[in-house]
Amino acid sequence: MQTGLDEKVVLVTGGAGGIGEEICKAFASEGSKVIVHYHSSSENATKIADEIQGFSIKADLTESSETKLMFEKIVEKYGRIDVCIANAGYYPPEPLPLWDIDPERWKKTISSNLDVSVNTARNFLRHASKKKSGSIVFIGSTAGIYGEAGHSDYAAAKGAITSGLLMSLKNEVSDFGNIRVNAVSPGWTITPKKLENGIDAELIDRATATMSLKKLATPQDVANTVVSLSSDYISGHITGQVIEVAGGMEGRII
Repeated sequence: MQTGLDEKVVLVTGGAGGIGEEICKAFASEGSKVIVHYHSSSENATKIADEIQGFSIKADLTESSETKLMFEKIVEKYGRIDVCIANAGYYPPEPLPLWDIDPERWKKTISSNLDVSVNTARNFLRHASKKKSGSIVFIGSTAGIYGEAGHSDYAAAKGAITSGLLMSLKNEVSDFGNIRVNAVSPGWTITPKKLENGIDAELIDRATATMSLKKLATPQDVANTVVSLSSDYISGHITGQVIEVAGGMEGRII
């Protein structure tokens, strides 16, 4: 099936991470011109951009001014941005109950997820409203749907992105023509970072206990869904939706 993404200009924030890298490669395989955004992973971002004949760009997306400047540079180089994947985010490594999460961690997690997504969406949709077309896909998480004990800060941020923010934005752009706003929420996904930390059989059993498909997702599973949702050919009448890539997950074992 044709995706119609050939020659489309696609920005992937957090493109140097595990899922972000696969998203970049998936769009490149469709013939898209891919911008690999990064904040600190310069070496990997450059490597990915070289492999897919894309372009890497640095910005701290928690800063509104830096985000705005990044978009201006991309538009200056390519003339437009057709698709934006708001993938950049931060997952605190240590699980803690809410009462042990200090204000500094809470603010950092909210800023590095919700604020980053808001700054990205603000600048993309400002551009898309002038073009009267475009597609933005937020990368959420099943943590934002089912909650996640030990990571209430992350769950709160992702939940805000894929509920109130998503539903508001898809209506705010309704006067501008063909602008679509959607989200993909991965569940347990085997990223390089998770492999480094170790994934044993017990962990897989707990993670898949409420899943219909008794396996963890791969970054390619997420990337393929993102590409499909970004395509006006495949998903041209879909907006305001959250697609879970979580094997039919229905909740969490407590």
